[in-house]
Parts: sequence; C-alpha cells; structure tokens
Amino acid sequence: MASKYGKKAQSKVKRAMHERKRGTLKSGRSGKTVKSRKQAIAIGLSEARREGAKVPGKKGGSSRKKKPSASRKRKSSSR
Repeated sequence: MASKYGKKAQSKVKRAMHERKRGTLKSGRSGKTVKSRKQAIAIGLSEARREGAKVPGKKGGSSRKKKPSASRKRKSSSR
C-alpha cells in the first residue's frame, strides 16, 4: 500500500514543529504564537499542500457545498 504523505510533507511538518518548540511559529491571520502541537502539524501540512506535495485533502465541513438560499428560490420562481 502506498504512503499517504510524501517526503515534502514530512519535512514541512518537521520544520513547523521545530519552530513551535522555539516559540517562533505564528498562525496565519492573527499572527499569534502557536502553542498547540496539533495546530503546528496542521500548519506544516497546509504549507506542503500549497506547494503541491502528496498530502490527503482536508477533513471537515469547509469543503461542503452550500445550499441555495431562500431568496434565490423566490427569484427563480417569480419569472
């Protein structure tokens, strides 16, 4: 069975973990110092994903499609 993660992903996560230990890893928008191990891993994986490394897609609700709003339904039926 093939591995889920590539070498690039491993190196990015490793770098993020070292930065977290030193206290220099910052989160995206807020720029706050990252203290959580899980958040450091997530940052490393997202950087690897951005560079096209072999990383599985994100889990969670952000990738779900939005349902059409009620106002759209009303507009289309009034024609």
